[in-house]
Amino acid sequence: MEKIKYGFTQDPFLLNNDRIARLFTPEDFQAEETLIAKTAELFIKQDVTPSVPAIEEQRHEVTRKLFQKAGELGLLAIEVPEAYGGLGLNKKISGIVAEGLGFGGSFSVSYNIHAGVGTLPYVYFGNEEQKQEYLPKLVSGEWIGAYALTESDAGSDALRPKTNAVLNEAGTAWVLNGEKQWITNAQLADVFVVFAKTDEGITAFIVERSYKGVSVGPEEEKMGIKGSSTATLILEDVAVPKKNVLGEVGKGHKVAMNILNMARLKLAFSNIGTSKQALQLAVNYGKERKQFNTFLVDFTMIQEKLANMSVAIYGAESVAYRTAGEMDDVIDSIEKDDITNKISDFALECALNKVHCSEILGKIVDEAVQIHGGYGYMQDYEVERLYRDARISRIFEGTNEINRLTISKILLKKYSENALSDSFSSSYQQLERNHQYMQLSKHLLNITLQTISNLQINLELEQEYMRLLADMVKDVYVMESALLRTEKGRKKNGAANEEKNLLMTDVLCEEGYRKVEEYAIEIISAAEPDEKKRKIQLDKIRHLSIPLYQNLFMKKREIAKHMINNPRTIK
Repeated sequence: MEKIKYGFTQDPFLLNNDRIARLFTPEDFQAEETLIAKTAELFIKQDVTPSVPAIEEQRHEVTRKLFQKAGELGLLAIEVPEAYGGLGLNKKISGIVAEGLGFGGSFSVSYNIHAGVGTLPYVYFGNEEQKQEYLPKLVSGEWIGAYALTESDAGSDALRPKTNAVLNEAGTAWVLNGEKQWITNAQLADVFVVFAKTDEGITAFIVERSYKGVSVGPEEEKMGIKGSSTATLILEDVAVPKKNVLGEVGKGHKVAMNILNMARLKLAFSNIGTSKQALQLAVNYGKERKQFNTFLVDFTMIQEKLANMSVAIYGAESVAYRTAGEMDDVIDSIEKDDITNKISDFALECALNKVHCSEILGKIVDEAVQIHGGYGYMQDYEVERLYRDARISRIFEGTNEINRLTISKILLKKYSENALSDSFSSSYQQLERNHQYMQLSKHLLNITLQTISNLQINLELEQEYMRLLADMVKDVYVMESALLRTEKGRKKNGAANEEKNLLMTDVLCEEGYRKVEEYAIEIISAAEPDEKKRKIQLDKIRHLSIPLYQNLFMKKREIAKHMINNPRTIK
């Protein structure tokens, strides 16, 4: 049977089968690359974890020393070119390092901001002089970086700042005035990337802390990530040398959006790391704690929770490393001048990863607290802090609502430019079960997009549709990424050695299809005003021949037993 082909063959997603052979999975890391991950793991264990109490008290001198140690270990240098003191490595390795540092609580937030939005603007948009001036200091940990985009009235609408910049009469410097809110690393940072309004449009500036007129407000009192610095950056007649424009005047939106895309992917990796930490804590506690003379992990309801957590992490890993691998493929194949344009092509995937990984983190830490029972609510137990810290991930780097709108807008734009070609036919039933679920899910996505397009719904005013479309695409991407990863592993290692991964893929595909079907029914039920037409469309969905549902309870018990008996597999 001919596979379903989507028309977006020039794009990295939806769902180009030519890329399957090059699919990157976590199992593809080479020995020297895993050593870098091991370095991050040891740094967390030996340096960060013992310092957590001091970090949570906002003893910033401790955090600064940790940055310097991270610089010595090369953990701040991953994506920085060698010419400026970096390692010149790729986004896959940056991802596995961010994942390892996801075990670091508030420090992981400080690290992600510094190594991501605090450093990458210079890498991708800085001129040679700016790279030589700032990157070596940021790579070594001598200086700490921050990113100043958000304002009190410009949160989700961040590209409409009130902070303004005016060129002085001599034409030698820009004078900045305004306030930037909720700036991570504010009290620590030596240099900020600041976005301000100019007559030519939004512009990015490099602002050093030492400049006259730069000040930082008091630390915000936050629900979680208490150890990270979050404060207001205040700019009062700050003269910024003309040479400190980052990128082009009036083109700051390109800096902001491209850097945010990469930051969203980095955050996804960090969320995966914290999810693994929460799962590890839950398994360890469940193996030690007894109720009714039985260990918690021997209760099937607890096993179901542990299995759901493991399955979610497997799906998140699959999409995040797939995306990083595809971004690396594109970056490696083009000229440096074209990189930023190509990175913007991954806005959908980066937003998708951010939404998915932050939400599975929220669910996993919630279940980890539940497994701990009353102890999970006590500050003596680490899982209590994880629960509070995790909540911010659905808010920063663009709220998940904004990211869902981004996903849907890009999807619909691509669809309008090049409609999906759906070669779906009844012969899909000859395929293996999980492939059937994939084909059916893609088919449902296709007919849902067709319905919305035919009815000419103004989705700018109908955001519920956009939310559900984003979730459909997200679940399809997770299903396919996990399925391809498992197939690749089975071909390489044999089916017997991939038993747990196959079980998790079975769960992901069956439960994923059920969700996609639910979203399709919900959208079509709301979109089609004619009852007869609506009934015809819904009957077509209900009469699709789907694989017979399986006993997922038993599959999840087997997944849980794999984890309980082999705790090393959590990492």
